[in-house]
Amino acid sequence: MAEQELKPQVKEEAPTKGERVRPGRVFLPAVDIFETPQALVLVADMPGVAGDAVTLDLKENLLTIYGKVSPPPEKETLLAQEYAIGDYYREFQVGELIDKDKIGATVKNGVLTLTMPKAEKAKPRRIEVKTG
Repeated sequence: MAEQELKPQVKEEAPTKGERVRPGRVFLPAVDIFETPQALVLVADMPGVAGDAVTLDLKENLLTIYGKVSPPPEKETLLAQEYAIGDYYREFQVGELIDKDKIGATVKNGVLTLTMPKAEKAKPRRIEVKTG
């Protein structure tokens, strides 16, 4: 197996929609989406975002994720900065195969986990074959 070098991922800024009231940058959170037999699970990295600073909105089929980062304390003097600070914003289209009333979310250590259960019609099922 070839040895791979770990490279830091560059934060991508979110496209601007209108004017922002709050100063600062807005980034697209890095997201992984995987499927289980029962649900789609979205995991978003939003370092610096506390659970009470995450807003999830679902309007029609548009899921909006917004995470607000608290500014660093003003008492401290920044000597060097390699990590850009900013809020997080991302939108996703949610299909009809998701049970929108049962979507759940948790945040732990700056990682948002969103569980979107599949609607009954989207869940795999076994069909019995009869003989005779």
